[in-house]
Amino acid sequence: MKKILSLLCVAVAILSCSKAGMNENNGGEGVLKVDMNISSLTKAALDADQLKNTATVKIYKADFSGLVRSYTFDQMPSPFYLAADTYRVDVEAGESVKENPAAASWEQKSYKGSKEFTIVAGQVTNVEVEAGINNAVTAITFDQTVVENFADGYSFTIGLDESAQLVYDASKSGAEGYFIVAGLDEPSFTWTFEGTLLKDGSSFVKTGTIADVLPGKLYRMNLRYTIKDGDIDFTLMVDYTTDIVDNTIVFEPVSTGLAPSSVYEIWATKATLHADVDPSSNAGATVRFGYSSNGSDWKYADGVNDSEGTWMADVKGLTPATEYTYKLLINDVETGEPRTFTTEPAPQLPNHSFEYVSKVSDGDYYKFYDPNCGVEEGSYMFWGSGNGEGADGVKGSANMGYIITQVDQSDFKDGKQSVKCVNSSAAGLLTAGNLFAGQFVGLVGSEGGKVNFGRPWTSRPSAVRLWCKYSTGKINVNNGFPAGVNLTSNDYDRAQIKVALGTWTRSEYGGTKDSPVHVNTTDPSTFVDFYTDKATIANGDLIIHNDGYDVNRAGKVTAVTTGWIQYTIPLDYRNLTTYPTHIAISCSASQYGDYFSGCKEATLWIDKFELIYE
Repeated sequence: MKKILSLLCVAVAILSCSKAGMNENNGGEGVLKVDMNISSLTKAALDADQLKNTATVKIYKADFSGLVRSYTFDQMPSPFYLAADTYRVDVEAGESVKENPAAASWEQKSYKGSKEFTIVAGQVTNVEVEAGINNAVTAITFDQTVVENFADGYSFTIGLDESAQLVYDASKSGAEGYFIVAGLDEPSFTWTFEGTLLKDGSSFVKTGTIADVLPGKLYRMNLRYTIKDGDIDFTLMVDYTTDIVDNTIVFEPVSTGLAPSSVYEIWATKATLHADVDPSSNAGATVRFGYSSNGSDWKYADGVNDSEGTWMADVKGLTPATEYTYKLLINDVETGEPRTFTTEPAPQLPNHSFEYVSKVSDGDYYKFYDPNCGVEEGSYMFWGSGNGEGADGVKGSANMGYIITQVDQSDFKDGKQSVKCVNSSAAGLLTAGNLFAGQFVGLVGSEGGKVNFGRPWTSRPSAVRLWCKYSTGKINVNNGFPAGVNLTSNDYDRAQIKVALGTWTRSEYGGTKDSPVHVNTTDPSTFVDFYTDKATIANGDLIIHNDGYDVNRAGKVTAVTTGWIQYTIPLDYRNLTTYPTHIAISCSASQYGDYFSGCKEATLWIDKFELIYE
């Protein structure tokens, strides 16, 4: 009997507004108003909100000439406008639209549906898209001949590859498994039956493949053991008419002038605002956005027509951690209902001018916090150095007689002191003065150290500003450089400051929850290039030469660098739809100190390390 499966339905109401000459095909434009709700309560109702909010809606030209609109439901403006023409709407929801979907699952389903429709000026076009299961579905049952002839523990493993498999045993007989196959090139199932024969205790293994696996199809298999021939066979039935769904989703018309901004478009001091404006009834109109934090002192930004029927404005100079009300004005007349957004906070780095320090209990050097200072930001460890902390933490270079990170109360730019990173050398190896956001983990013999970089951080600054003073000389300790770097004793050493925001995890990068990026200076394979690292959201760096500087690999700028200079390092965001979990900062008096090469007399002073939000 055919299994009846529920439907994911999308009802799209399209109101077409006439206006001659707007489109070379039919003329005029249509208003597309879209909303979503769960229309039936089923077993999957608990996931209804997530299913709705993560569903994707894509509108294409029907001739496949291009994508017209693409949204996730929770970021989709409504209404919006389409020129009179023929289109196709695709709706996709469930597991396949997740960032890291499970390719094989017992429960997580994927849904998809498509429908062609035509916008005709002056008419209302209603489109309903039924989106059924988009998985290849398996249903494996074990015949009584298997139960009677095999010991407990027999199994049937089926999958697309080793990372996308499901294992059927007696308890899973008849269960449905869901595989994401859409987008794969000629997907096929590979299966293995394993069991122990009761008659002689011997192992029994059979394998096979099922080619040309298609999404939306149910693959039923009943395994039987042929006693006479001593073989396993099965009858494969593919149901090509199957629709598998747990619930119905309906898109219904709603109306609004302002369109919601994505949460990622709201920063600490800036925001991107959106609106949909019917061009057929507002031709030549001026579109502006008004915004206010108190409801009385309004500021205005001109709208930009970024696509057909949609407008946006970038507003800047906002106050962090503040709720704003904004409204849409067409020809200076308020239209529709106002909306609100709240800007992100703009925190500073703890102890960013390095005023709170304390001596380690068993040495004449400092750790860069003071548990007894009475000030929250200076009472805990945020900054660390290769000195270590002796009896207060782990041993570092100071325990070997090299205090490479010092406090300088005679030379500073803010407060009463600065940090001084001082190079030294021993046994032909350079020990580079350093300061970093993170924690020193320990020494690696007498040749290096281990560091966990990073501190918890969730805000999104646009740049870093700090004061630096640098004294350097030619490279006089050379133990090699990374591939592609050709420096010799004729070249001057350079200082480096690196800053990155990312979503690094201790499980993947080897550190701790608070400081997830683990680096062993004796093992270059542990070094992280924030320019190419997949978990890095934004980064920037500063290279200080003896006669200039280079910001974010833009090329050397010739300048005097011997005195105190304030540098700004823009943070280049490669990912605008993810919040960071940590910030990583590394400062070194030698760019290649991790390779134990540089100038042993080089010194880097650092003060007032600020985050900029603009």
